Amino acid sequence: MQRKAYVPGVAALLAALLAGCTGSSGDGGTTDNSNPGEPGTATQAAQPGKYAALPEPCGAVDEQLLEELLPGIAQLPDETEREKAFAGEATVTFNTDRKAGCRWKVESAQATDHLTVDFERVVSYDNAVSDDTEAERLFAERLAAADLPEPTAGESGSADATGPSGGPSSSPSSGSPSGSPSSPPSGSPTGLQPRALEDLGDEAFLDDELSSSGSTAEQRTVTVAFRTSNVIVTVEYAEQPATVGAVPDSKEMQDRARKLASGLADSLGG
Repeated sequence: MQRKAYVPGVAALLAALLAGCTGSSGDGGTTDNSNPGEPGTATQAAQPGKYAALPEPCGAVDEQLLEELLPGIAQLPDETEREKAFAGEATVTFNTDRKAGCRWKVESAQATDHLTVDFERVVSYDNAVSDDTEAERLFAERLAAADLPEPTAGESGSADATGPSGGPSSSPSSGSPSGSPSSPPSGSPTGLQPRALEDLGDEAFLDDELSSSGSTAEQRTVTVAFRTSNVIVTVEYAEQPATVGAVPDSKEMQDRARKLASGLADSLGG
Protein backbone atom coordinates (compact mmCIF):
# COMPACT_ATOMS: atom_id res chain seq x y z
CA MET A 1 0.00 0.00 0.00
CA GLN A 2 1.51 3.28 -1.08
CA ARG A 3 1.34 5.92 1.60
CA LYS A 4 1.76 9.64 1.82
CA ALA A 5 4.20 10.25 4.63
CA TYR A 6 2.70 12.07 7.57
CA VAL A 7 5.01 12.36 10.57
CA PRO A 8 4.02 15.56 12.37
CA GLY A 9 6.88 17.07 14.32
CA VAL A 10 9.10 14.02 14.00
CA ALA A 11 11.82 15.72 11.96
CA ALA A 12 11.86 18.69 14.30
CA LEU A 13 11.89 16.40 17.32
CA LEU A 14 14.81 14.38 15.99
CA ALA A 15 16.75 17.54 15.22
CA ALA A 16 16.13 18.91 18.69
CA LEU A 17 17.13 15.64 20.34
CA LEU A 18 20.31 15.38 18.28
CA ALA A 19 21.18 19.00 19.06
CA GLY A 20 20.74 18.28 22.74
CA CYS A 21 23.08 15.32 22.48
CA THR A 22 25.86 17.07 20.55
CA GLY A 23 25.53 20.78 21.30
CA SER A 24 28.25 22.82 23.02
CA SER A 25 27.92 25.13 26.01
CA GLY A 26 26.17 28.45 25.42
CA ASP A 27 29.18 30.64 26.32
CA GLY A 28 31.48 29.01 23.81
CA GLY A 29 33.32 27.00 26.46
CA THR A 30 34.10 23.31 26.33
CA THR A 31 31.36 20.73 26.52
CA ASP A 32 30.93 18.45 29.51
CA ASN A 33 32.88 15.65 27.83
CA SER A 34 35.73 17.79 26.45
CA ASN A 35 37.97 17.87 29.51
CA PRO A 36 36.43 15.67 32.16
CA GLY A 37 39.40 16.09 34.46
CA GLU A 38 39.32 19.91 34.62
CA PRO A 39 37.36 21.77 37.29
CA GLY A 40 34.19 23.51 36.19
CA THR A 41 33.51 21.32 33.17
CA ALA A 42 31.60 18.46 34.80
CA THR A 43 27.81 18.56 35.04
CA GLN A 44 25.32 16.37 36.86
CA ALA A 45 24.59 13.15 35.01
CA ALA A 46 21.17 12.89 33.36
CA GLN A 47 18.52 11.00 35.28
CA PRO A 48 18.19 7.26 34.62
CA GLY A 49 14.95 5.90 33.21
CA LYS A 50 12.02 4.73 35.30
CA TYR A 51 12.58 1.07 34.45
CA ALA A 52 15.66 -0.93 35.45
CA ALA A 53 14.29 -4.31 34.32
CA LEU A 54 11.77 -5.83 31.93
CA PRO A 55 8.80 -8.13 32.54
CA GLU A 56 8.90 -11.73 31.37
CA PRO A 57 7.12 -11.40 28.00
CA CYS A 58 5.75 -14.95 27.64
CA GLY A 59 3.96 -14.51 30.95
CA ALA A 60 2.80 -10.96 30.21
CA VAL A 61 -0.36 -12.01 28.32
CA ASP A 62 -3.07 -13.84 30.25
CA GLU A 63 -4.66 -16.95 28.80
CA GLN A 64 -8.12 -15.41 28.36
CA LEU A 65 -6.72 -12.67 26.14
CA LEU A 66 -4.58 -15.17 24.24
CA GLU A 67 -7.75 -17.12 23.42
CA GLU A 68 -9.22 -13.94 21.90
CA LEU A 69 -6.08 -13.20 19.89
CA LEU A 70 -5.47 -16.80 18.86
CA PRO A 71 -8.90 -18.46 18.42
CA GLY A 72 -7.31 -21.65 17.13
CA ILE A 73 -6.13 -22.54 20.65
CA ALA A 74 -9.66 -23.57 21.59
CA GLN A 75 -9.72 -25.96 18.63
CA LEU A 76 -6.62 -27.87 19.72
CA PRO A 77 -7.84 -31.32 20.88
CA ASP A 78 -4.83 -32.20 22.99
CA GLU A 79 -4.28 -30.51 26.39
CA THR A 80 -0.50 -30.68 26.02
CA GLU A 81 -0.71 -28.88 22.68
CA ARG A 82 -2.93 -26.20 24.21
CA GLU A 83 -0.50 -25.66 27.08
CA LYS A 84 2.36 -25.34 24.60
CA ALA A 85 0.37 -22.86 22.50
CA PHE A 86 -0.42 -20.74 25.58
CA ALA A 87 3.23 -20.79 26.69
CA GLY A 88 4.59 -19.22 23.53
CA GLU A 89 8.26 -19.18 22.53
CA ALA A 90 10.76 -16.72 23.97
CA THR A 91 12.66 -14.58 21.48
CA VAL A 92 16.40 -15.19 21.55
CA THR A 93 18.26 -12.14 22.87
CA PHE A 94 21.75 -11.58 24.24
CA ASN A 95 20.60 -9.43 27.16
CA THR A 96 17.12 -9.99 28.57
CA ASP A 97 17.52 -6.93 30.81
CA ARG A 98 17.58 -4.78 27.67
CA LYS A 99 15.44 -6.70 25.15
CA ALA A 100 12.94 -9.47 25.66
CA GLY A 101 10.16 -10.90 23.54
CA CYS A 102 7.77 -13.78 23.00
CA ARG A 103 5.94 -15.13 19.97
CA TRP A 104 2.92 -17.35 19.46
CA LYS A 105 1.64 -19.14 16.34
CA VAL A 106 -1.60 -21.09 16.18
CA GLU A 107 -3.15 -22.73 13.12
CA SER A 108 -6.82 -23.59 12.82
CA ALA A 109 -9.25 -24.63 10.10
CA GLN A 110 -10.13 -20.96 9.54
CA ALA A 111 -6.79 -19.14 9.75
CA THR A 112 -3.22 -19.00 11.00
CA ASP A 113 -2.63 -16.38 13.68
CA HIS A 114 0.71 -14.94 14.78
CA LEU A 115 1.39 -12.78 17.84
CA THR A 116 4.66 -11.20 18.93
CA VAL A 117 5.29 -9.05 21.99
CA ASP A 118 8.62 -7.22 22.32
CA PHE A 119 9.99 -5.12 25.18
CA GLU A 120 13.04 -2.86 24.81
CA ARG A 121 14.57 -1.00 27.75
CA VAL A 122 16.55 1.95 26.46
CA VAL A 123 19.73 2.99 28.27
CA SER A 124 21.68 6.09 27.32
CA TYR A 125 25.45 5.82 27.47
CA ASP A 126 25.85 9.59 27.29
CA ASN A 127 25.88 11.21 30.73
CA ALA A 128 24.33 14.34 29.25
CA VAL A 129 21.36 12.45 27.75
CA SER A 130 18.73 10.80 29.94
CA ASP A 131 17.38 7.32 29.24
CA ASP A 132 13.95 8.85 28.57
CA THR A 133 15.36 11.29 26.02
CA GLU A 134 17.21 8.50 24.21
CA ALA A 135 14.03 6.38 24.19
CA GLU A 136 12.09 9.36 22.83
CA ARG A 137 14.62 9.72 20.01
CA LEU A 138 14.47 6.03 19.11
CA PHE A 139 10.68 6.05 19.15
CA ALA A 140 10.63 9.11 16.88
CA GLU A 141 12.79 7.20 14.39
CA ARG A 142 10.40 4.25 14.54
CA LEU A 143 7.42 6.53 14.00
CA ALA A 144 9.11 8.10 10.99
CA ALA A 145 9.87 4.65 9.56
CA ALA A 146 6.21 3.65 9.93
CA ASP A 147 5.37 6.33 7.32
CA LEU A 148 1.86 6.96 8.63
CA PRO A 149 -0.63 8.32 6.10
CA GLU A 150 -2.04 11.80 6.47
CA PRO A 151 -5.15 11.87 8.71
CA THR A 152 -8.47 12.04 6.90
CA ALA A 153 -11.08 14.70 7.60
CA GLY A 154 -12.24 14.56 11.18
CA GLU A 155 -8.90 13.37 12.51
CA SER A 156 -6.57 15.90 14.12
CA GLY A 157 -2.90 15.08 14.02
CA SER A 158 -2.26 12.51 16.72
CA ALA A 159 -5.92 12.24 17.68
CA ASP A 160 -7.23 8.70 17.82
CA ALA A 161 -10.04 8.00 15.37
CA THR A 162 -11.48 4.98 17.19
CA GLY A 163 -11.27 3.36 20.56
CA PRO A 164 -10.67 -0.31 21.39
CA SER A 165 -14.39 -0.88 21.90
CA GLY A 166 -15.99 1.77 19.70
CA GLY A 167 -15.77 3.84 16.56
CA PRO A 168 -16.45 2.99 12.95
CA SER A 169 -16.85 -0.67 12.21
CA SER A 170 -16.31 -2.74 9.14
CA SER A 171 -18.44 -5.80 8.44
CA PRO A 172 -18.84 -8.29 11.30
CA SER A 173 -16.35 -11.08 11.68
CA SER A 174 -16.99 -14.62 12.86
CA GLY A 175 -13.91 -14.72 15.06
CA SER A 176 -10.89 -14.92 12.79
CA PRO A 177 -10.98 -14.33 9.02
CA SER A 178 -13.62 -12.22 7.38
CA GLY A 179 -14.65 -11.91 3.78
CA SER A 180 -15.72 -8.34 4.40
CA PRO A 181 -15.52 -6.20 1.25
CA SER A 182 -15.02 -3.16 3.51
CA SER A 183 -11.39 -4.15 4.00
CA PRO A 184 -9.93 -3.33 0.57
CA PRO A 185 -6.57 -4.77 -0.46
CA SER A 186 -5.17 -1.24 -0.78
CA GLY A 187 -5.70 -0.33 2.87
CA SER A 188 -7.96 -0.17 5.91
CA PRO A 189 -11.55 1.08 6.18
CA THR A 190 -12.14 4.76 6.87
CA GLY A 191 -11.32 5.60 10.47
CA LEU A 192 -9.06 2.58 10.86
CA GLN A 193 -6.04 3.77 8.90
CA PRO A 194 -2.56 3.62 10.46
CA ARG A 195 -2.38 6.51 12.92
CA ALA A 196 -0.93 7.94 16.10
CA LEU A 197 -2.74 6.89 19.27
CA GLU A 198 -3.60 8.81 22.41
CA ASP A 199 -4.01 7.51 25.95
CA LEU A 200 -1.42 4.77 25.55
CA GLY A 201 1.89 5.28 27.32
CA ASP A 202 3.74 8.53 26.67
CA GLU A 203 3.30 8.18 22.89
CA ALA A 204 2.03 5.47 20.58
CA PHE A 205 1.01 4.58 17.04
CA LEU A 206 -0.83 1.85 15.17
CA ASP A 207 0.02 0.38 11.78
CA ASP A 208 -2.25 -1.85 9.69
CA GLU A 209 -1.06 -3.54 6.51
CA LEU A 210 -2.64 -6.01 4.13
CA SER A 211 -0.29 -8.11 2.03
CA SER A 212 -0.55 -11.01 -0.39
CA SER A 213 1.89 -13.41 -2.00
CA GLY A 214 -0.43 -13.82 -4.97
CA SER A 215 -1.18 -17.53 -4.58
CA THR A 216 -2.35 -17.44 -0.96
CA ALA A 217 -4.92 -15.55 1.08
CA GLU A 218 -4.12 -12.02 2.11
CA GLN A 219 -2.47 -11.54 5.48
CA ARG A 220 -3.30 -8.59 7.69
CA THR A 221 -0.67 -7.39 10.16
CA VAL A 222 -1.57 -4.93 12.89
CA THR A 223 1.27 -3.35 14.86
CA VAL A 224 0.82 -1.27 18.00
CA ALA A 225 3.96 0.36 19.42
CA PHE A 226 4.15 2.60 22.45
CA ARG A 227 6.73 4.17 24.75
CA THR A 228 6.47 4.65 28.48
CA SER A 229 9.48 6.35 30.02
CA ASN A 230 12.55 4.41 28.80
CA VAL A 231 10.71 1.25 27.67
CA ILE A 232 9.39 0.71 24.13
CA VAL A 233 6.77 -2.02 23.66
CA THR A 234 5.74 -3.48 20.31
CA VAL A 235 2.75 -5.73 19.68
CA GLU A 236 2.55 -7.37 16.26
CA TYR A 237 -0.60 -9.33 15.47
CA ALA A 238 -1.03 -11.08 12.10
CA GLU A 239 -3.70 -13.29 10.59
CA GLN A 240 -3.84 -15.19 7.32
CA PRO A 241 -7.16 -16.89 6.46
CA ALA A 242 -7.14 -20.46 5.19
CA THR A 243 -9.51 -19.48 2.37
CA VAL A 244 -8.22 -17.50 -0.60
CA GLY A 245 -10.31 -14.37 -1.03
CA ALA A 246 -11.12 -13.99 2.68
CA VAL A 247 -9.85 -10.80 4.29
CA PRO A 248 -9.13 -10.52 8.03
CA ASP A 249 -11.32 -7.91 9.70
CA SER A 250 -9.37 -4.70 10.34
CA LYS A 251 -11.39 -3.36 13.27
CA GLU A 252 -11.52 -6.67 15.08
CA MET A 253 -7.75 -7.17 14.82
CA GLN A 254 -7.00 -3.58 15.81
CA ASP A 255 -9.28 -3.82 18.83
CA ARG A 256 -7.58 -7.00 19.99
CA ALA A 257 -4.06 -5.64 19.50
CA ARG A 258 -4.93 -2.39 21.27
CA LYS A 259 -6.53 -4.25 24.17
CA LEU A 260 -3.33 -6.21 24.63
CA ALA A 261 -1.14 -3.10 24.36
CA SER A 262 -3.28 -1.26 26.90
CA GLY A 263 -2.96 -4.15 29.35
CA LEU A 264 0.83 -4.20 28.90
CA ALA A 265 0.99 -0.44 29.52
CA ASP A 266 -1.06 -0.87 32.70
CA SER A 267 1.22 -3.66 33.90
CA LEU A 268 4.22 -1.37 33.41
CA GLY A 269 2.47 1.39 35.28
CA GLY A 270 2.59 3.64 32.19
